[in-house]
Amino acid sequence: MALNTKVWIIQDKKAEESGWTPTSEIALREAADRLRLGGLVAFPTETVYGLGANACSTEAVAGIYQAKGRPSDNPLIVHVASEADLDELVFPYPSLAGRLMERFWPGPLTIVLPVRPGVLSPLVTANLSTVGIRMPDHPAALELIQLAGCPVAAPSANRSGRPSPTVADHVLEDLNGRIDGIVDGGATGVGLESTVVELEGECAIRILRPGGVTAEALRLAFPDAEILYESEESSMSEQPRSPGMKYTHYAPKGELAVVQGQPDAVVAYVNEQARQYKENGVATGVLSFSERVCRYEADLVLDLGGQSRLEEAAQRLYGALRQFDEAGVSRIWAEACVPEGIGGALMNRLVKAAGGRIIDLDK
Repeated sequence: MALNTKVWIIQDKKAEESGWTPTSEIALREAADRLRLGGLVAFPTETVYGLGANACSTEAVAGIYQAKGRPSDNPLIVHVASEADLDELVFPYPSLAGRLMERFWPGPLTIVLPVRPGVLSPLVTANLSTVGIRMPDHPAALELIQLAGCPVAAPSANRSGRPSPTVADHVLEDLNGRIDGIVDGGATGVGLESTVVELEGECAIRILRPGGVTAEALRLAFPDAEILYESEESSMSEQPRSPGMKYTHYAPKGELAVVQGQPDAVVAYVNEQARQYKENGVATGVLSFSERVCRYEADLVLDLGGQSRLEEAAQRLYGALRQFDEAGVSRIWAEACVPEGIGGALMNRLVKAAGGRIIDLDK
């Protein structure tokens, strides 16, 4: 049965203010009540919009999988409003985890920790002995979790496999009638999901999914810790220990390929491919950086921003992929970027969206 999806429009809490406007407070309390009672509520974070459910309720969490069409072996991230919330959820963890929290929470960092049995729904952990937990850096998200009074399981608020939502309209496009409500807090900031890390004792941090906290930031903050990376082969062959590891994600409806090589060669290759497809009546699109956006001859060329401003590209990526869908584009090429800083997460999402299709013109 279709749900009547309600939209609560709120305003960002300004730093100098002590609270929300009365209207926003009422809206957040109503949304929190829905969460606490087992409903599904989408809400903004600093990364993307999340689809929240009471993480202790198996019935509520099952609703997430049903609404998204998400594989049940894909674990969910749990969102908390304070470190004190962890005491009931996880076993004692390495001091390195506490140092990570002190440095990067609230923020776009998810830490995989040993979960206490029987506290969270087994659907949250996909029956693993661990759970990914983070504290979002968004006032509406923190207020909502506090008011709900429960840990909130929340993957991205989109249909499984689709580009993640960075504005409330994206959520409505994918999930209208499937969830109870959406807290509309405007556009998100980072635009890509959180970094997920797993600790190996006190001396190593393994990145399971790159995101808003870069490997460089982790290395700078913890020079005494070794930064490790999950191999693509391992992530595809095992049950995923974190979201975003195993399945094709973030994909537009059209076929996408990532093209890397010398800029002039990339432009020439893509234009030749686009001409061939256009001759056969196929709508074409290109994701380009500003430096070359005027050189492409596809039907729809979208600007990710300057190549030296990859934070801007991260913010624009998912919205751009949805624009291709709206325009009915069937064949898309995306310029690759240097996988450094946020570029590592950007390339990860592009390759996932492309289903692993990478065209390397330097080979």
